[in-house]
Amino acid sequence: MQNGPDPDKIYPNENIRSLCFIKNVITRPNIIVGDYTYYDDDGGAEKFEEHVTHHYEFIGDKLIIGRFCAIGKGVEFIMNGANHRMKSASTYPFNIMDGGWEKVMPSLNDLPIKGDTVVGNDVWIGQNVTILPGVHIGDGAIIGANSVVSKNIPPYAVAAGNPARLIRMRFDDDTVSFLLKLQWWNWPAEKITQNLESLCSGDLSKLKSIK
Repeated sequence: MQNGPDPDKIYPNENIRSLCFIKNVITRPNIIVGDYTYYDDDGGAEKFEEHVTHHYEFIGDKLIIGRFCAIGKGVEFIMNGANHRMKSASTYPFNIMDGGWEKVMPSLNDLPIKGDTVVGNDVWIGQNVTILPGVHIGDGAIIGANSVVSKNIPPYAVAAGNPARLIRMRFDDDTVSFLLKLQWWNWPAEKITQNLESLCSGDLSKLKSIK
């Protein structure tokens, strides 16, 4: 019996080359992606790293994405390297120019470093979404197309807009708490396969009987 696609393959479906499992194409040590999370882009899904910008090892920030996330075409994760001085008279990055201006290289303490960018599990990110440095997106959240995410998004929220704002919660508080405890994304592939109908059903009560 098959138990889903091989999470270690680049293409979960060889007939759909616009979709790839991200963890199998990344090369940067400061990008960490869980099993089954995919990027969908007919312009080259394998080029996901090109959509993680201003990401410099000397800063040390990480992009961490959980399991079973669906990420749409044109996403951009802007990392902390994009930040400029904000407490000085000018925000202009003189230091990256030549001709002696490099002498005003800022220290990391001079920059508004906001930490790691973290996307939870089972998150759906629509097309052309921009995610700013240090944002945390909770498990089960949905981010609408063309949104700019500048603040944290709670688990199982639907958010959209520029800046992205909470549109609604997908479920009531008790259901969200149940799903966060269930953590189905950590089940072995065999258990997921056995319970696909329940996971894909609108009747969430079916999940409560699963051991």
